[in-house]
Amino acid sequence: MNAGSTGPRSRFGAQARLRALQDDIIELILERELEPGDPLPTEIELAGVLDIGRNTLREALKVLQAVGVIEIRHGFGTFVAASNFDALADGLTFRARMSLRHRGQEALELIDARRLLESGLIGASMALMTADRLGELEAAVLRMEALAGAGEHFVEADADFHRILFKPLGNGLLLGLVDAFRTVYRRIQLELGGGGAVDPAAGAALHRGVYEAVAAGDAVLAAERLGSHFDAMRRQVAAAVGE
Repeated sequence: MNAGSTGPRSRFGAQARLRALQDDIIELILERELEPGDPLPTEIELAGVLDIGRNTLREALKVLQAVGVIEIRHGFGTFVAASNFDALADGLTFRARMSLRHRGQEALELIDARRLLESGLIGASMALMTADRLGELEAAVLRMEALAGAGEHFVEADADFHRILFKPLGNGLLLGLVDAFRTVYRRIQLELGGGGAVDPAAGAALHRGVYEAVAAGDAVLAAERLGSHFDAMRRQVAAAVGE
């Protein structure tokens, strides 16, 4: 084997070892039953337990921080990260933005995935909807309509609407995914500029329609209107990329 052929294999071997080390750190967190916010052992202790050098350990820790497993607080130590979907949103945003150069297929698939998630679960959430929660949902719609009337977009009111819509399920993972999908779509809109933004008045009307279906207890209609909301998003992206 010539010298030039050893480089790639060496790199692949180093990547595999780094991945194995990341898995070992995750297993240590689980075995010690550490919770979000709990500190990990110090670098010296971790290096000793895992029988590795501190530079190699730091490289693995940086990767785990990037994917949201741990949080490195300089001057304080390393901690188990609180639950968040930032890494997922960042990864999906990158893939969606890249796809905008090539007919936007992954951006469109992202909207389809969000549509399936929300339309599929709206009936279960409506079954647990209280009058107070319904009032919060209407308040979010009223904020959208007020902003739309002033010709302004309503990013936060939109986010609140979708969180409130699924809060009755008490599923933190679902709410995290809904927020992540919304964040990615917002970044897609910014990437597309004016061509990717849904008209505020039309967007407010779509949300009003979803609210009215929920208030009427019509799960089928609510799912259909949610679907129309995501169809509008899909059309905006498709038009912007020339689909």
